[in-house]
Amino acid sequence: MAALLFPVPSVEEVQRYFTGTRWGPVVFVLGYAALTLTPVPKNVLSIGAGVVFGAAGGVGVVVVAALLGASAAFWLGREAVENYTGARVGRLDEVLKRRGFVAVVGVRLLPVLPFTAINYLAGLTSVAWWPYLLGTALGILPGTVSYVTLGAFGPQFGWQVQAAVAVLGLLTVAGLGMAVRMRYKGAERV
Repeated sequence: MAALLFPVPSVEEVQRYFTGTRWGPVVFVLGYAALTLTPVPKNVLSIGAGVVFGAAGGVGVVVVAALLGASAAFWLGREAVENYTGARVGRLDEVLKRRGFVAVVGVRLLPVLPFTAINYLAGLTSVAWWPYLLGTALGILPGTVSYVTLGAFGPQFGWQVQAAVAVLGLLTVAGLGMAVRMRYKGAERV
């Protein structure tokens, strides 16, 4: 709707806005971090970072922004649970307590799991912040690099884009496979 009411800037204008001053990347990082607290699709923002900042710069701003937003949601989720319910999320809590870093890396590798929901849910568990933060940083790298690459090299559709699409495809298939496996295991117990 906004695109119908306001003129849409060209790609070059957006690039100049964010790269023309030292504050441009800061504005992008803060905006991205704030949007990670909402259900806005982060993959679109990551593609945009690739368009604006290129491959290396895009990965840098996205990782910083995603970690800022993920940390904020983690602490907001933890604060809400401790203040309002005092409850824990049983089984997930126990898994994350024992295998916090590995569990966080695992869920972050799967692009089919919503980034925002994981941020808040992790805050509801007893996973410590450092394993959560490091697991998030490591787990988001393959997807982040892939989405930023799509933005940086998309129009050229060279080997970089093909590799990015392949990585995203593999991560998605792996995630769907795990979901089916978990559902099948759950059905066996009933």
